[in-house]
Amino acid sequence: MSLNSTLPTNHHSPANHHTPGAPISVVVVSGNPRPGSRTLTVAEAVGSRIRTALTGPVLHQTVEVADLGPEIFAAERPRTSGALATISHADVLVVATPVYKASYTGLLKLFLDQLPPNALQGAIAVPVVVSAAPSHGLVGEAYLRPLLVELGATVPTRAFAVTEAQLNDLDDVVQGWWAGASAPLLHSVRVVAGS
Repeated sequence: MSLNSTLPTNHHSPANHHTPGAPISVVVVSGNPRPGSRTLTVAEAVGSRIRTALTGPVLHQTVEVADLGPEIFAAERPRTSGALATISHADVLVVATPVYKASYTGLLKLFLDQLPPNALQGAIAVPVVVSAAPSHGLVGEAYLRPLLVELGATVPTRAFAVTEAQLNDLDDVVQGWWAGASAPLLHSVRVVAGS
């Protein structure tokens, strides 16, 4: 897990998710089994676009599930527990996966399966999918969105889907998605922040 800033461990809890007046926390999660992947690059681009549009202080963290490795299954797993706590306390959660066998990665599923019920209640989530073919873009809507909703997150926008062929124009693709996603997403964040 790489941290771009540090959140206090008592920042807020899922039951009373955002503390009024506290910075908005934006957490990016990459479920690619390879660290430093294009999936992470895409997720960070989406997270950056969201952070740029937010007013007031913002805290940013990144969780690369690949960095947790075998510890995910270990009896002692301080880094995994820390990563799970980080996403449980996110106000905005960008969850990205490459398409594997027409779905999200098994590694991402194993990681998220360790969250308790409704662990993401109060979080605004954005599913992000990187695929080889445009036909796989629906993985975000058909599979990743229901998983995030099952964990309690609110998903106010369509999933962001990008093909490998579009990666050279990533900024333009993100901006095209943002044109339709910004209003519902920012409204949801304002509700969460109580502003």
